[in-house]
Amino acid sequence: MRVRRTFAFLDLSGFTALTATEGDERSVAVLGLFRGALRKTCSRRGVRIAKWLGDGAMLVGVETTPVASAALELMCASELASENVSVKCGITAGPVILLEGDDYIGHAVNVAARLCDLAQGGQVLADPVVVDALPAWARADGPHGVAVRGVVPLVEIVELSLYCPPGASSPDPVCGIPLAPSTASAWRSAGSLGRWLFCSDSCLDTWESRPGGRGSGAEPAQGDEAFVRDGIA
Repeated sequence: MRVRRTFAFLDLSGFTALTATEGDERSVAVLGLFRGALRKTCSRRGVRIAKWLGDGAMLVGVETTPVASAALELMCASELASENVSVKCGITAGPVILLEGDDYIGHAVNVAARLCDLAQGGQVLADPVVVDALPAWARADGPHGVAVRGVVPLVEIVELSLYCPPGASSPDPVCGIPLAPSTASAWRSAGSLGRWLFCSDSCLDTWESRPGGRGSGAEPAQGDEAFVRDGIA
């Protein structure tokens, strides 16, 4: 059966060196942090982890926005911030054949995997077809042509990154993505002090459904910086 899907391949850059210098046990612990962060992100954003690939993973989504958002969120995952590894990613979207209900065969899958191979740590390389589906807090630089192993001719790609315009900004209190009022998807009042900004409805839903979650109009707890003060932005 032919379907249209968005694919992202993610890999831990520096994992082999980590294993060599810090040992297998330490590497397994870091891999556990990566997988835990990815599971949490994909569950919240409605993205399926199609398969684990050693120190990487393959993500699949019907819609492009959640897949790109999940990949970009992993770039700033707090769980990995202090580790000697970084995430790299390749993303494409297009028609493929769904084989036996759980495997995907097609050009889009192959290119996504190759773009992940080409990426450096901290890079997200993507097919320009995904650009129109990017959230307001993401940017695309390019396109430019690159040689991709096994693909002729040159492949047009863009590099995706987080975008926050100059001025007052704050992290989404759920995922940590830096936001400005103009790039937020949703917001909730922080009482007299300002408002919390959210990158997506899924992060807003997570925030409001947490045990003891703060609803609209709640005051921030002391030391809570994940909000924009009214009158600054």
